[in-house]
Amino acid sequence: MAKSQETLSKKEKEKAKLKKRKEKAEKREERKASAVKGQSLEDMMAYVDENGNITSTPPDLKKRREVNAEDMVIGVAKKAAPEPEELVRKGVISFFNESKGYGFIKDLKNQASVFVHINGLLEQVKENDKVTFEIEMTHKGASATKVQIDRGDKVPAAPVVVAEAKSEEPKTDETV
Repeated sequence: MAKSQETLSKKEKEKAKLKKRKEKAEKREERKASAVKGQSLEDMMAYVDENGNITSTPPDLKKRREVNAEDMVIGVAKKAAPEPEELVRKGVISFFNESKGYGFIKDLKNQASVFVHINGLLEQVKENDKVTFEIEMTHKGASATKVQIDRGDKVPAAPVVVAEAKSEEPKTDETV
């Protein structure tokens, strides 16, 4: 005799499917019963109050005021192109890694740190050099371009104390 092809797990899966179908059909019937059709236009109407909130009550016509269509500005106001003096900024190289080819410039105007890549340099720079540069917006953020050393005074670096080496020469009669 052959065994039946239905196993216990198959029977359980079949019961679960039937249960889901029943629940779905009950929900569908419930939605049909609770749906209110044929609402009046007034019940479906929504209003916007003076603060921009959506309400079901109509606005007070006494608070209504006339607005001139020419006074409305739609869109973003045009921004004037910056003057050439504003494009060129001054700063100090706060960090520069020559082996990796990048660094950061501390903007003297707003103390912001701006990324600089070696491709944006017009001449060789090192840390604590005072430079002039232009800011270009890239997909990763602000980046300095056209970086060159400012021909003014250099920013003083941290003082370096060099100890003089004393040479102990033997004293001879000629040196005394």
